[in-house]
Order: sequence, then C-alpha cells, then structure tokens
Amino acid sequence: MTERHNAFFTDMAEATRLTRAGRLGEATALIQRSLGAAGSVPERPQPADAPGTPRAVPRLDGPAARLEPEADAAQAALIPERLRENIDQMMQGLRTLAPSLRGLVGGNLHAPRPEGVEPEDGQFVERSFSNAAGARDYKLFIPSPRSGRRPLLVMLHGCTQTPDDFAAGTRMNGLAEEEGIYVVYPRQSSRANAQRCWNWFEPGDQGREMGEAGIIAGLVRAVCAEHPIDRSRIYIAGLSAGGAAAANIARAYPDLFAGLGVHSGLAAGCARDLPSALAAMRVGAPGAAEPGGAAGFGAGAVTQALRVPTIVFHGEGDGTVHPRNAEAVLAQAGVEALTPRREGGTGSGHSYTRTRYADETGRVQAEAWSVQGAGHAWSGGSPAGSYTDANGPDASRAMLDFFLSHSLPGARG
Repeated sequence: MTERHNAFFTDMAEATRLTRAGRLGEATALIQRSLGAAGSVPERPQPADAPGTPRAVPRLDGPAARLEPEADAAQAALIPERLRENIDQMMQGLRTLAPSLRGLVGGNLHAPRPEGVEPEDGQFVERSFSNAAGARDYKLFIPSPRSGRRPLLVMLHGCTQTPDDFAAGTRMNGLAEEEGIYVVYPRQSSRANAQRCWNWFEPGDQGREMGEAGIIAGLVRAVCAEHPIDRSRIYIAGLSAGGAAAANIARAYPDLFAGLGVHSGLAAGCARDLPSALAAMRVGAPGAAEPGGAAGFGAGAVTQALRVPTIVFHGEGDGTVHPRNAEAVLAQAGVEALTPRREGGTGSGHSYTRTRYADETGRVQAEAWSVQGAGHAWSGGSPAGSYTDANGPDASRAMLDFFLSHSLPGARG
C-alpha cells in the first residue's frame, strides 16, 4: 500500500476506537479530515464544544462525565448524509481488516471473526452472578487464547462509574490483552447505593461470606470455574470507594487474592457507618476495626494486617479522600517491618515519589506512589473514562507489574 493508504487506514482504525469509546466528536472530525485529504468531502472544522475538547477532571462527588443522547444527536446532525454512508462502508471494511490493522494502532478492535476461527483479540462480555450473599452484574474481559492457566484481576469502579467507564478510563483491557489476563469488573447496583458506590463503610459488607465482600468472592470463584484461571494469581484493585472495598475484600480473603491495589482509597474496615466514613475521607483514618466490631483506630487496629502484597496510588492534591488514608493502607500491609527504598520521577507532567518496601529477602511486598499535583483521579488514565488524570504515571501498568511479581503460595489451579 502507498503511504497515503497507510495513513488512511490508520485514521479509520483510530476513528473506530474513538467511536467505541463514545468520543463521537473526535471520531467525526478524524473521519472528515481523512476523507477530505482523500478528496471525498471537504474537511469540516470540529465544533468548539465537541466532546473531544479538553475538559476538567471531575471529582467523585459530582456526576460521571459522559455524552448525553441529545449530544449524540447533535453530533450526528453535523455529518452529511453522504459522509454517513461512507462511514458505514468504511466501518464494514474495518471489521474485515481489523486483524491486520491491530499492529498499526494497538489495542483491541473487537472485530467479529468468521465462524470457527479463534479470535485474535479479547472479548468484553456482560454477565450476572448471584449467591447467598446477593447478586451483581459484571463485565468480563477475556483475552485472546493463550496456553496454560491465566491470571485474573478484579477491578472495582468508583462512585457513579460503570464497568465500561472504568475500563475505558484505566485502559486496563488493552494491557490485559498484552499480558493474557482476565479482568472482571463487577457493577454496583443503584439499588444497593444510589450513587453506585461500593458500601465499604458498612460492617455487613466488609467480612467473609457476607454482603458485597461475599458477592465478589463468589463471583471470582464462578469465573475461575468457567475459565482457565491460575488461582495462585488472582488480584483485586479499585478506585476511591472501589479501592476501599477492595481493601476490605482482600483482608477478608487473604487465601484468595495474591495482590491488592488501592487507588485514592481507604484502609480496610476504617469506617463502620456513614459518619465515620465521611470523617475518614476528610481527615484520614489511622487504622481499622474488625467488621461488626467497634472502631479501633489505634496501634492495635493497625496490626490487623492485610497479609496481601499491596500497591497504593494517591494524589497529593486529593480533596475527596485525604492522602493520609494511603498511609493507613500501607500500615495494614505491614510496611513498618519492611525496608523502604524511595525514588522520584515525572510521569507525563506530574512528579511523583515511588516507595518500594522489601522484606529481608529483598522481595518487594508493598509499593506506594504519591503523585504531586494530582487530585481524585486515576493516574495516567484516559479521558475516554471519568475521573482520570492523564498527566500522572501509569497506575494501570504499575499495578500489573506489581501484581505479576506475586503469587499465592499453595493455591491450586
């Protein structure tokens, strides 16, 4: 193919990715530019208020940012009829060309394959689960086929978010495809929490085989029964309320999870009701209490260790969950008995301090990233999802690197 054709197909593949991410304005502008260059239609400038224009990173105390149906309709009205026909034709062509284009653009195009042909890219499918503790829907990323049993990562979204939103913002599925990792995104129900927050502050959702902790553990076991999962390499991570819930679940099931990631979250069991949760978010919780018991925020409570290798990300400018909460998570990970090694760097704009805590053998058992200038958002994330900050170090990549260096002793596939 000529250089011009290469550029055209690369633009169309990128337009497909933007469309699937819900970024219709950017996809439209890219297609118009590409067709204009090819002489099909004149290029139309992108509207100043299109969804592709930069926007401020929202906070988790506000509604999730997404395109409303009216905005989609307004964008569609900007596309001439002939252009829409060309788009449809090109999208059909891209479905056929997707396998060969993957090397050009990276990521997953999720193109359908002929019957009987194994997919080269992963699938993102909707599922439901229920057990005695309750029921939740979830999305499951299934990587393209690999030999042997594969790791599994549980990703718990923050308040107002959804699995699709969280997957887009963290870019975790793209990294999981590279590594051959299954990723499950449980969906919090608005019936369980009006803002779709995980109820990390409720004692009934913190303990083993009870409430949301019991649901997530059962969901993990169900995925393991259905897919070739390496049970020694199951990990859990979350953002904000999802991070706090992940800490609760990891502490309740140290025999199930080989690693924990807490991004802008709180320590396990650090609250027993909404008032104590708000206090912990505002000023930080120095310790944790056993589920169902009295809150004990002293040194004794801190010794109730997570016993799970832990990685923590937190923005130093977080005004929603106080950065002091990261220290409480690390305390539960037992860092006082480990040897710290600090280093600094700059991740696409934000400076950061990375501290790794090693045991007597030199093995890193905990890791902390403190991101200067960052707020309440996923570090290094994509604007395709809500509550992300592209200027920080890549939290998704760092978490996967940390997780994959750990496995659960004695776990059987």
